[in-house]
Amino acid sequence: MKQYPIEGLSPRQQTLRKIKGGIFISLFILFALWASPWWLLLLPLLVDFYFTRWINWRYLRSHPNPLVRSLGALVEDILFVVITVSIIFTYFFQNFAIPSSSLEKTLLIGDYLFVNKLSYGPRAPMTPVAVPLAHNTILGHKSYLDHPSFSYRRLKGLGKVERNDLVVFNFPTGDTVALGMPNPDYYTLCASYGREAVWSDRAQFGEVVYRPVDRRDHYVKRCIGLPGERFEVRNKQVYIDGKPISNPTHMQYNYYLQTDGTALSQELLDDLGINDRDLQLIYDYRSFQSGANPEVESYLKHAGMTFAPVGADRGYGAIYYLPLTQEMKARLSQEPYVKAIQVEIATPESSGLVYPVDYKTPWTKDNYGPLLIPRKGMTIRLHPAALAFYHRCIRNYEGHSLETRPDGTILIDGEPRTTYTFAMDYYFMLGDNRDMSADSRYWGFVPEDHIVGKPAFLWLSLNSERPLLQGGIRWSRMMRLIHDK
Repeated sequence: MKQYPIEGLSPRQQTLRKIKGGIFISLFILFALWASPWWLLLLPLLVDFYFTRWINWRYLRSHPNPLVRSLGALVEDILFVVITVSIIFTYFFQNFAIPSSSLEKTLLIGDYLFVNKLSYGPRAPMTPVAVPLAHNTILGHKSYLDHPSFSYRRLKGLGKVERNDLVVFNFPTGDTVALGMPNPDYYTLCASYGREAVWSDRAQFGEVVYRPVDRRDHYVKRCIGLPGERFEVRNKQVYIDGKPISNPTHMQYNYYLQTDGTALSQELLDDLGINDRDLQLIYDYRSFQSGANPEVESYLKHAGMTFAPVGADRGYGAIYYLPLTQEMKARLSQEPYVKAIQVEIATPESSGLVYPVDYKTPWTKDNYGPLLIPRKGMTIRLHPAALAFYHRCIRNYEGHSLETRPDGTILIDGEPRTTYTFAMDYYFMLGDNRDMSADSRYWGFVPEDHIVGKPAFLWLSLNSERPLLQGGIRWSRMMRLIHDK
């Protein structure tokens, strides 16, 4: 068989190439044993590329037509980059942008970071046929094929999810998406508007589509509840198995802040890191000739606020609504013109629908649970309340059919059942910006097969509220490791 050795290499260069090839092939074999034996199908090609040279690998680069040589070199370079980056993104690290303020001040909108998939072990590809480097859409169309698809399998990683870890995961209730209104999630939309309206009103809700696990949108939250634990919130404090836990350093709540009418300066807001989008001026005495206003008084009373007027001619002064950490609250309390700061009190009306959205509870975002987090191998008794809390785990996440007959008999996969044993671990995720976070209190548990990885390195941070060269780049946040506790 004809061979196609690389011409022009000295004996020393040939030796170095073989050493390099031997190292690369050894690493590739280790990778294949870790990721999947199917990768070993490429081993003969690598052996030929470095040693036997039965394939003319330089055919395009040595073609007599200069146009073919140029295009061939370009195609080879593009394929090499796409394949290499795809492997890195699939098994090691993936780029991710922070889309919401749920983790302010830990992670900010406009932060770009790398997610370490080795932290918990990467998932083997579940929908492998897709446009390279695209997640679920490209140019307004689906970027992947539903078939072939593979079952969930996680490769060995460096550790497991622990309490207070920042975790990137696929959005669990993103299995069904109303493209015209992706937020709130589909199930909250159905509970609010009715399923028939969501499916029929294309003008408002758009097309309704299904997405497999690994093609659901990415979220990042902090893991607070672990498998088998009992999660509860009492007056904003999280309890695990009946005991209060320590809160994240940068945890925020929403507050009402009253001044004597003095406006909060932009310099102070920038110093505290308060974004324009997070600040609301809900009352300013200058807007009302009489100072006080019955509508404002009614609003404050409904919100549970007890602010007193600051003066006959200034009514309630100025009242702001904004998120604050304890440190920020202490700083603002020292300002002489600040009269009062009161935390927002959630009511069933102001809290909105909480999980489970299709079951009536007295819970709010500030007083939630107790709720038992499923653990792999844990068995529960089936009754109406248990089905309300866990039917998504049984049906949507673990793939069983579930039916309740008129006489109360519960069928799983067509068989009468009085108990159910979970096949996966589940987690409960919260945002540090507790009053501005759509988290597990609203859409429930995160199954283990939805876990992607841990934020590891922040390489770029942009503030869209400022010009690029006038504060638009947050230089102090860039090129640093993420300490997530």
